Amino acid sequence: MFDWRRKKATAGRKAGKKQPKSSDIDEVLVIPNHFRCPISLDLMKDPVTLSSGITYDRENIEKWLEAGNFTCPVTNMVLKSFDQVPNHTLRMMIQEWCVENKNYGVERIPTPRIPVTGVEVSQILHNLTALAKKLDQSGCLELLNKIKKWGFESERNKRCIVANGTAAVLASALDAFAAESIQKNVCFLEEILSSLNWMFPLDNEAQTSLRSLSSLRCMVWFMKNGDTSAKQNAVLVLKEISCDEQHYAETLMDLHGGEILFQFLKQPISRTITKASLMVIFSAISSNERVKSAFIEMGVAPLLLNLIIDGEKHVCEIALGVFDRLCDNNQMRQEAYENALTLPILVKKILRVSELATEYSVSTVWKLSKYEKQNEGRVLVEALQVGIFQKLVLLLQCGCEDKTKEKATELLKLLNPYRAGLECIESADFKNLKRSF
Repeated sequence: MFDWRRKKATAGRKAGKKQPKSSDIDEVLVIPNHFRCPISLDLMKDPVTLSSGITYDRENIEKWLEAGNFTCPVTNMVLKSFDQVPNHTLRMMIQEWCVENKNYGVERIPTPRIPVTGVEVSQILHNLTALAKKLDQSGCLELLNKIKKWGFESERNKRCIVANGTAAVLASALDAFAAESIQKNVCFLEEILSSLNWMFPLDNEAQTSLRSLSSLRCMVWFMKNGDTSAKQNAVLVLKEISCDEQHYAETLMDLHGGEILFQFLKQPISRTITKASLMVIFSAISSNERVKSAFIEMGVAPLLLNLIIDGEKHVCEIALGVFDRLCDNNQMRQEAYENALTLPILVKKILRVSELATEYSVSTVWKLSKYEKQNEGRVLVEALQVGIFQKLVLLLQCGCEDKTKEKATELLKLLNPYRAGLECIESADFKNLKRSF
């Protein structure tokens, strides 16, 4: 709600008059009722009239209609059309009222821009597609800049642009220009990646184009050669298209994308890039042993442990997820066994970060215990020494996913023979049990 007040005591002080009572000092400015939006009761910035004859602020009535409502909020009449006619007369009256009351601190409401229509977007996209077939970079860049200008004007414009299939057209253009020459078309390609970042989630058609060899090569090129902004845009688009299918994951590795992602973890540039890189790796290793082996050979294990220790919540969760998936590989498990930090860190994160982090931590300890050489028991002994038994018991009492419950139960059975004289309880882990994960 708007609330403006004006001090009235200044003139009296200058004239040497007696100070007014405190109740007389403030004068509250009241907004005329017909200037208020019937939905929010705030001063309207862009008044539009519906077929019912009632005027609303455009932003508020659009939210009402987008929520699936087909009636006028005031009259409850079923709307004959969803057209929103700008009420220029009322808007100018509001602007004049703002100017008249500027002494209260009221700022003049700027004249709103006319929202873009689906027809206008479709026409631009039709022209952009035609120019992309001719590989006309300057023409395509001009149209793309117009689309970006529309998008930056309002969230409503962004929704309209996305809804009319802009991402698919831009992805197809990126594929075409990248196939011709990345260096030659670098400016346009960078603008496409930047624009795609505010069009997530991408539709299937856009994802298909972005998974082509040319498009993947383009993104890897920017990850390697671009500035920080270009690197971030490229890795975010790569995360969005999700390279979990074997073919795409292997193509990414063949293009040396895996090595660049590894460097992003080894020498962090920004939290966004680190998080996106982890997500890409998480998808790429999901069902591909070759990709898993490649990251293990690079030495990703200690980097993941460092991220689990120092990373904020979401980075910690993803890093634990990657570590867990890699532990399906025997070589990764051997590296985990040899690193003295592995079990202390994994056990520490149980009940400490989030439900998802707990799930990954328990799963990883379960894998390390399950696949350890028979009767060796070193993992179980070390896990007991850092306090895992009590944590697993409390986890079962507090509740967890069925798959986590099964692994925790199995771990408790495996741990039980080694308990005598080995248990360790860290009270700090249990002081906030009432809080959710």
